[in-house]
Amino acid sequence: QVQLVESGGGLVQAGGSLRLSCTASGSIFRGYSMGWYRQAPGKQRELVATIFNSGSRNYVDSVKVRFTISRDIAKNVVFLQMNSLKPEDTAVYYCNTVPAGLGQFGSWGQGTQVTVSS
Repeated sequence: QVQLVESGGGLVQAGGSLRLSCTASGSIFRGYSMGWYRQAPGKQRELVATIFNSGSRNYVDSVKVRFTISRDIAKNVVFLQMNSLKPEDTAVYYCNTVPAGLGQFGSWGQGTQVTVSS
């Protein structure tokens, strides 16, 4: 199992921006579709953004236009640029394969907390 490491979260006011990063120790993302998931208190984890192996992207309706997923294959990093943040975006954000848990990515990382104040 590889260790996924998410970073870049923090406390931001509504309307602000954050850029999340995800790396993996001991493995590479090449060949996988990757996604950013989030889990708010009392809610199930949800997939919010996907970058497919082809490079195409997909977003849940609630983050369309505001969030952008990208990746740097050479550096083995997946990013999530979040703009126009809203209080309802408050959650712990995780990255994983899509579907989650493929190959050596069976374990979730610690996630990164995003808190948006109104």
